[in-house]
Amino acid sequence: MKKYIIKSLSVLVGLTLFTAGTVFAGAWTQEKGASYHRFAANYYDADEEFDNDGDSRGMALNGEFTDFNLNYYMEYGLFDQLTFLGSFYYKDIEREDDYMKTETQGMGDVDLGLRYRLYSGDAGVFSLQGLTKTPQFYDDDDALPLGNGQNDYELKFLYGRSLWPFIPGYMNLEAGYRWRVEEPSDEFRYLVEIGSDLGKLFYARAKLDAIVSMDNADAGMDKSGNPTNTLEYDLAKLDVTVGYRMTKTLGLELEYTPALWGENTAKGETWTLAISFQPGK
Repeated sequence: MKKYIIKSLSVLVGLTLFTAGTVFAGAWTQEKGASYHRFAANYYDADEEFDNDGDSRGMALNGEFTDFNLNYYMEYGLFDQLTFLGSFYYKDIEREDDYMKTETQGMGDVDLGLRYRLYSGDAGVFSLQGLTKTPQFYDDDDALPLGNGQNDYELKFLYGRSLWPFIPGYMNLEAGYRWRVEEPSDEFRYLVEIGSDLGKLFYARAKLDAIVSMDNADAGMDKSGNPTNTLEYDLAKLDVTVGYRMTKTLGLELEYTPALWGENTAKGETWTLAISFQPGK
């Protein structure tokens, strides 16, 4: 755990120096009747993996794993203090090595949740978020499954604050626990985010997004052929996004997300092209 704390603090310092601004996200809730929509095309590629000690190595048999997916993410303000959120994926995943090639397409896991604003004032915004993940739209018996085939439940605390006038920006911190009800281990998850306007037309954000396994899996071996869905794994990613405001309601975003460190999982990178839409803004 010590090495993860040291690495997290180092990246946090880098994020703070990277950027700051007024593009709020995270802990903030949508006003009643307001909504946010994001359509993204993501391409993930990995030919390396993290071993039990966190060291990088090539996948066995010159293996490579790719995941091309389309994602729709939305938020809707049920009340000023309560926001509904949902995330939906359509995936095309493939694993290939020297001896075989396996591919699967279809709907992935679906996330549904609620974010409740506990407090908003000079000290910032404090929120509580509950989320459930359901695997109802795919077959977890596929040779290369689209997910781990079981329900997850997550409770997360979020804190957001404008850094103005000290720094022209905002920060967002998140910490939560995810219960994975069958064989996989539970997870502690945390996120550090800094966001910024870059003039009138451009904006940027950077996130350190990390998962730490609780090492309480009920099975000793992974049955899945999907290297991103192992039973017990740690993973930290850096998400860097630059956006362009096409109109007051439309934004175009380019995003790069490499894996920084981890254990027992694939080591890859994701490129994302997304359109965000905020009607009535």
